[in-house]
Amino acid sequence: MLRRLREPAPPQPERCAFCGLHLPSGHQHLVDTEERSLACACTACGMLFRQAGAAGDRYRAVPDRYLSDPGPGLDEAAWVTLRIPVSTAFLFRNAVLDRLVALYPSPAGATESELDEETCRAALTGTRLAGMLEPDVEALLLRRTGGRIQCLLVPIDVCYELVGRMRLRWQGFDGGAEARADLDAFFRRVTGRAKALPEEEPA
Repeated sequence: MLRRLREPAPPQPERCAFCGLHLPSGHQHLVDTEERSLACACTACGMLFRQAGAAGDRYRAVPDRYLSDPGPGLDEAAWVTLRIPVSTAFLFRNAVLDRLVALYPSPAGATESELDEETCRAALTGTRLAGMLEPDVEALLLRRTGGRIQCLLVPIDVCYELVGRMRLRWQGFDGGAEARADLDAFFRRVTGRAKALPEEEPA
């Protein structure tokens, strides 16, 4: 009996936040713009909230768009301007605040980095992706490795998935080998899904 009491409870299946239906892995998410949080949704409820004006536009469906920009991209000067203290971060436009918000993974979860709007815009002029962001539901995912800065446009829930993974695996000051390996695997997967924008026509 004591042995049974010590056994961890099996993980509970996720449910739709609106109708309570059990959800499979890979289900869709909605952004609660008032609470700045994600809500799990079944297909039917997700379609309902895609209609204009549903729930006073409080909930927005997270799209499934992954993009990369084959152009020059962001450089070291842009990274310094953004003042991001770690190698990985994501930026999204918060519609309520009407400004860009920068977050990065940490042992405590998603940590916000203070950004000046004009300075941030100037830093992001090197990529067309910045002007394509859908507020609240998409983000620019950035990673600086070996002097190169990778920039991808991804669904916002992917970024929070990364935050959760890093929080679970983080060890020591710099995250540790397991966290770095997981970060590499995560970016390989996300990069593999990204569709490159067409090359810009020469002026």
